Amino acid sequence: MRPTYTVLPLLLACGLAWSQTANLPSVAASAAVQRDAPARPEARIEHIRVEDAGARIDELRVGGETQSITVQPRDGMPAYQVAPKTGERTWKVLGF
Repeated sequence: MRPTYTVLPLLLACGLAWSQTANLPSVAASAAVQRDAPARPEARIEHIRVEDAGARIDELRVGGETQSITVQPRDGMPAYQVAPKTGERTWKVLGF
């Protein structure tokens, strides 16, 4: 019975050591890929302005994703912002 108590902890320790070393090459490989990858280019910034008889719309896109939309009506109404994802309109009441 004594050999069973000695072998069991050795098998457990070997199993833990084997499982830890099995993951090391994949971590090292992913770290090497991240180091060797070229730097990401800066996101392209676009300022788009559309005008018609009723309003002027200014849109800001960063990397192709709309960040802000500002609408300036022509008939003297105040400008307002449109949320790109929800379409919710907000007015700036007091501008300093």
